Parts: sequence; structure tokens; C-alpha cells
Amino acid sequence: MAYVTHEQLCKFFEDTDEESLLPFVDAFNKAFGIFEINTPQRIAMFMAQVGHESAGLTALQENLNYKAEGLMRIFHKYFPTMESAAAYAKNPEKIANKVYANRMGNGSEASGDGYRYRGRGAIQLTGKSNYDACGANLEVDLTANPDYLITPEGAIMSACWFWDQRDLNDWADEGDVLTVTKKINGGTIGLEDRKQHYAHALEIFG
Repeated sequence: MAYVTHEQLCKFFEDTDEESLLPFVDAFNKAFGIFEINTPQRIAMFMAQVGHESAGLTALQENLNYKAEGLMRIFHKYFPTMESAAAYAKNPEKIANKVYANRMGNGSEASGDGYRYRGRGAIQLTGKSNYDACGANLEVDLTANPDYLITPEGAIMSACWFWDQRDLNDWADEGDVLTVTKKINGGTIGLEDRKQHYAHALEIFG
């Protein structure tokens, strides 16, 4: 069953190259069928969140190329001084290995797990535990093939898995953008943008 069309995707992701959206049509329709994102409200809520999280499907992996000032602002716990931040600035691999070490199933900073399991996908999957759980569900070895998550199919399937794990269809049925945002973001970053995306999505996919 077709839940979305290329024409709809082009209208919604209006700043994204139309040709690049073509492979996402099958990806959305396959994943939506599996994870029951199958009503106008559910589809609109999912698109609103993905639209914000992935910058219109143009950013499917985490950008960790921070300057020292950015590190101190965003990851102050790990970089409390300019000196500590300067040693990692503009080095995404080192940054990821430090800030994601010893959590989310990752090993130490020296293990390289932080960068290996950095955020990927339309709703960025992060950490070895999430990669393992998602991979088991999708029957894909994400340890051996983590870049599956930045393909159209992998980006959307992993996002739908994440969605399903947090029962977000229930909140989408209520039209509750705030709660869905908190469950994805852990806070309310970008809430107004997500609300605008949701209203736009309802017009297109409703």
C-alpha cells in the first residue's frame, strides 16, 4: 500500500532536491506498513519530527565538527575549559569518542565506540545498545554495516523502529507534538519548528 507519494514528499520537503527524494518513497511506504504509521495524523507527526531532526532528509548523520567554543557550550560537562575543548576542536571522531564513552552500551573513549555508533538515521540512532537492538529487529548487522542507517531505507526503518519503541503512534493519535518532541529530543529543542512542520504535514498528508 502507498501511504505517501513522491509529489507529497516534494511538497513537504520543499527545500530538498526532488530527485534525491525518489528512493525515500519506497522507504517510507515499506516502513510505514511494518510499523503501522498508517493514518494521516501518524504520518503527519512522523514527517514533522523527521523534517526537523534530519533537516529535510539532508542530514542523516550527526555533525560533530565543533569549534572549541561550541564544545564548551554544548558539552560543557566534558569540556569545562577552553584548554580541554581546544584539544578536541574540529575533530569529530575524537569528540564522539569522548562524549559518548561509557554509556549507551559504548566502551571507553579509547574503544572508538562513540564515533562508530554516532548518530545516524532520520531520527538519529546513537550508541551501541540502540544499534544492537535496532539491528536485531530489522535483521541487519549494524555493527558490521552502520552506514545502512544513512541509506534511504535504513534511515527511515531505524527512525520507525525508534518511533515504535517509544509508542509514539499513541501520542500522534492525540496530536501531541510536545510529548512526541520530548520523547525524541529529551527536551523541547525546536518545538516551534516541529509544530509548524506538523501543521504543514497535516495539509499535505491529511
